[in-house]
Amino acid sequence: MKTSMKYELGLHKGKNVIYIRFDYDPQLIKNIKKPVGIQWSKSQKAWYVTDNQYYREKFGLPPKPNGKDALTHIQLVNQPAFHAIIETLQLKKYSENTIKTYRNEFAQLLQLLKHKCVNELDAEKIRSYFLYCTNTLKMSENTLHIRMNAVKFYFEQVLKREKIFTNIPRPKKASILPKVINAKDIKKMFEVTTNLKHNTMLKLCYGMGLRVSEIVNLKVTDIDSKNMQVFIQRAKGKKDRYANLPESILQQLGEYYKEYSPQKYLFEGQHGEQYSTRSAQLVFKNALKKAKINKAVGIHGVRHSFATHLIENGTDIKFIQELLGHHNIKTTLRYTHVSENSIKKVKSPLDTMD
Repeated sequence: MKTSMKYELGLHKGKNVIYIRFDYDPQLIKNIKKPVGIQWSKSQKAWYVTDNQYYREKFGLPPKPNGKDALTHIQLVNQPAFHAIIETLQLKKYSENTIKTYRNEFAQLLQLLKHKCVNELDAEKIRSYFLYCTNTLKMSENTLHIRMNAVKFYFEQVLKREKIFTNIPRPKKASILPKVINAKDIKKMFEVTTNLKHNTMLKLCYGMGLRVSEIVNLKVTDIDSKNMQVFIQRAKGKKDRYANLPESILQQLGEYYKEYSPQKYLFEGQHGEQYSTRSAQLVFKNALKKAKINKAVGIHGVRHSFATHLIENGTDIKFIQELLGHHNIKTTLRYTHVSENSIKKVKSPLDTMD
């Protein structure tokens, strides 16, 4: 029996990919691992390749519309709509990343419409468009959600047609638990990271549960060593908060100041510029490799580990919510499902039999 293979467009670690899904077949798995560029995603439980024209043609998927190409192929009738969504996003002070994403996703719709005005679309035609994205473009749930958000923003925030999306269903998101590194491995990472700047960065990331964007945006003036607090300014959702400065880092932080003399940002590059998120991610990856931790996890896993370890130590969930800067308690409650200590306390009924 021939194995049926399915191809889906999606995002993996912020990059456009094509997921390859099929029923378990040892021989097929052996063969698929041979070509260069094919990788395995633990979170999606699927093989994937970079989304490009070569693989689209090979898998019989529609040609990939180039991002810049899509912008230049918007007809005159829809150019006012394109500029209107960008201006509204800017006025509402959305982040540069969100503006870029929404702009590109909305441009795909405008390019497809050609000479038809986007403002003439009704709920039924928009629904048909998303069916096209699902059935023809084979978009993954997450990618489809992003495109829906972009189109929804235009109709609701720009055109003020708030009820147009009422009867358009959204795909169910996959329930993916946060990836956590156990405390022993975290300690091992610190031990193998001998560079003072890198070590301090990783310890602060874990010790305060920071996002990578938050650690690189920390300014020298944000550190209040007298009150043992750190000011996290305009974090995700443009929300300010305070994090507790770990006592154990105080002496090391003093040594770091003395050796590197940071001027504006706590962590700066060789020429005094702000440390990049990419550089911080590489610091984490190198530490993971040196510590020989065989786990597919990014630097955000340090933040996940901070929250999970606090739960295992009995910290109140409301305090953890405040420390992480979560708007919704449901986001924080995810960590109760990955706490190893809590799960291990549950006894199997087999063990309770006489």
